[in-house]
Amino acid sequence: MDVEVVEGAFVELPSAEVAGMDRRAFGEFVGPQGELASYAFGWTIGAEPRVAALTIGIGVGNPGGGTFHAVIFQHEDGHAFSLTDEPFEQVPQGGPSLTADQARAHEDLPFVWWVADQVMERDRRARWMRHWLLGTHCIQTLEVFERREPVLFVANDADDGIWQLIGTTDAGSSGKIGHLYHSIEEDPTLIEVLDLAPGHSASRARVGGSWDRHLG
Repeated sequence: MDVEVVEGAFVELPSAEVAGMDRRAFGEFVGPQGELASYAFGWTIGAEPRVAALTIGIGVGNPGGGTFHAVIFQHEDGHAFSLTDEPFEQVPQGGPSLTADQARAHEDLPFVWWVADQVMERDRRARWMRHWLLGTHCIQTLEVFERREPVLFVANDADDGIWQLIGTTDAGSSGKIGHLYHSIEEDPTLIEVLDLAPGHSASRARVGGSWDRHLG
């Protein structure tokens, strides 16, 4: 399926409500038949409960155009969406902001949910946000945890879902457990491998270098 998700601006600002960062990502969607949509999503570090926000806009200037707003939250082992009345962002392709009831009655709502799924799968920032939503754990070598070594090897454990972050020193018995999203804050280049499937790993020779992916 020929779908294009184009990552746009990424904005980070100190949150006015909690002691953390407010992150917002923007982008454009192009479907296989040339369908257009704009999107924005965001999350706030330090906010509890962990709930993210999403805006998708379609049909700007057309009678059926609209801007749909939703929240994203943890559901079982993944995430789920729920329409909301509260606007999150304005996006270029969007028409008037719709309430939750108006959005539920809109004939293009199935398309909007499809766009949402594609964005969550294909936008690297959305993968980062999803790990924040789920509170994904990672175990780091002491050298990586203390920032004495860069992360050169990343693995997604197939058994327990805990990720491993290793530098130049082999993993020993003194690892530190933390949250994966914090590690991305320290090294944004890790965003390239956030889609590793369970049982897969990736390695690189240096920070900024290309990742080689492996099974196991």
